[in-house]
Amino acid sequence: MKVLVIGSGGREHALVWKLSKSRGIDSIFCIPGNGGIADIAECIDRDINDFEGLISFSKKEGIGLVVVGPENPLAEGIVDAFDKEGIPIFGPVKKGAQIEASKIFAKKLMDKYGVPTAPFKTFQSYDEAERYLTTLSPPYVIKADGLCAGKGAYVIWDKKEGHGVLKDLMINLIYQESGSRVVIEEFLPGVEASYLSFTDGKTTLPMLASQDHKPLLDDDKGPNTGGMGAYTPIPFVDDHMAEIINRDIMDKTIHALRDEGIIYKGVLYGGLMLKENRPYVIEFNARFGDPETQPILFKMESDILPILMACLDGSLNEVNAIKWREGVSVCVVIASRGYPYKPEKGYVINGLDALKDRKDIMVFHAGTKKDGNRYITSGGRVLGVTAMGETYADAIKKAYDAVSCIDFEGMQYRKDIGAKALK
Repeated sequence: MKVLVIGSGGREHALVWKLSKSRGIDSIFCIPGNGGIADIAECIDRDINDFEGLISFSKKEGIGLVVVGPENPLAEGIVDAFDKEGIPIFGPVKKGAQIEASKIFAKKLMDKYGVPTAPFKTFQSYDEAERYLTTLSPPYVIKADGLCAGKGAYVIWDKKEGHGVLKDLMINLIYQESGSRVVIEEFLPGVEASYLSFTDGKTTLPMLASQDHKPLLDDDKGPNTGGMGAYTPIPFVDDHMAEIINRDIMDKTIHALRDEGIIYKGVLYGGLMLKENRPYVIEFNARFGDPETQPILFKMESDILPILMACLDGSLNEVNAIKWREGVSVCVVIASRGYPYKPEKGYVINGLDALKDRKDIMVFHAGTKKDGNRYITSGGRVLGVTAMGETYADAIKKAYDAVSCIDFEGMQYRKDIGAKALK
């Protein structure tokens, strides 16, 4: 089988790497890919939003499976377009992708079907939202309705800040139309967890729970990013908690979508808050997380291809539980200077050769391109250095020892990825 992966980040490198281990795959293409992906797949420079061009390419190459990484093509209906042409594609249809593309859709769905989430109100009018803010006492949360590359949610700690955020979203339109409608919800204190499940629209098959680190700086300081690192498993989600999440959140949401006439196939990602031993949904995503995918797939022992195909043909209930390697998997993201606002690009990355062929280390590329035998920085998040260890402390040490081998001008990274597991 020939497989096409859509996307260019660390998540897509992890997907290509994992698929390359599958016995049923002959060759892998990636559009557009990156410097690291180019080492194990054929990268094609095409626009991922040109669905007609992607379909034409897939037909010409005889692609047997398309795997979509980023949220934007899903929200724009790439799965619907490929479905019409009879080309197997992994991901939810456009109506299903609304669960990430519209916070208002997701919150109303959860409210209707009793999926636990924070109390909320939605607003399309700035004046109405502004009046509502005057009745609130911080902390509370303001969220843009649409896609904002993971940066459209704000925890508000004082009233002045709240009014400024609301104006930026709804008047200044810093995220364009994505912020023209907002959700204002109660702040939930607790421990965050990322919970991803495969689904065929009827059954869910959970992956290991993981924990992302969104803020740029240590101790969760600084601006929000796409994610500065992640680790799995997490000590806050034991078998009992996982059972509750599967029953009350993941399965209930898939059935709710089905009751709404949406057969959701792909990955359902629950961004959760664990408060007083109860899980609540902060947000849903309609795809693999980034950087959670890197440590999860590095730890996954099972062949991923049969799972993806079972999601598409509706036979996920026949797939056995996923097998996992023993131990802990930790991913530390190395970013460019200036990220997340204006990342610098064009610097040579040194030290990667020292980490090749290590069974316990994998460096997933994100913002890189290849120049001959050299790798050059080309984005904000550049690399995801991922390590396997016997314990949390062991995996964390291995990851940071590997990070110390790498060097490029202006590189920055958090020093505390996984530290919450040690407390």
